[in-house]
Amino acid sequence: MKIAAKFPMYLEQHKTFRVLGIDDTPFDRNQKEPVPVAGIICAGTRFEGMLWTQVTRDGMEATDTLSKLILGSKFYDQLHAVLIDGIAIAGFNVINLPELAERLQRPCLSVMRKLPDIDGMVKALNRMGPDEKSRRLPVIHQAGPIYQHGPFYFQVQGLSADLAGQMLTRVTDQGHVPEALRLAHLIGSAVATGQSSKRA
Repeated sequence: MKIAAKFPMYLEQHKTFRVLGIDDTPFDRNQKEPVPVAGIICAGTRFEGMLWTQVTRDGMEATDTLSKLILGSKFYDQLHAVLIDGIAIAGFNVINLPELAERLQRPCLSVMRKLPDIDGMVKALNRMGPDEKSRRLPVIHQAGPIYQHGPFYFQVQGLSADLAGQMLTRVTDQGHVPEALRLAHLIGSAVATGQSSKRA
């Protein structure tokens, strides 16, 4: 995968990164309706646009849905990278990070606020049954190792961990949540519940 070739130039020349931050909206764990998903485009830390879609709770189509959404959007040609809040959305609708990066020809990152509880994740998959676990667990592992760069924990495909960490710093206003992800969470929460949540 030769996606990362242009990134050293952008870092050295201090150009603005345009990233898409993706997060699901709050949902009821027992709901059967599709879960809305917000996508926020930021140039650095400045809001520039928004995408909106939905996926099945605990489904398996998130990678395909996001690929089609992004490739068909007017923002695609401007994007330098895609940031996702964790490796799954809408419960356990797991994103195939290498496949997403390959289809988009853009670096894709799963960004986490803290190290994930792998044991807890496996227990949750066990409750879904052996068939569902066998479908999802390999996809989770394919996302690659978890890296830390300053306050950020992330998995990355299509870019070196060092450059990915530098990029995350450049697209974050404060704290350890990139602005595009912070806004995706706040806006998604407000649409779903009528008000933005305290955590972003």
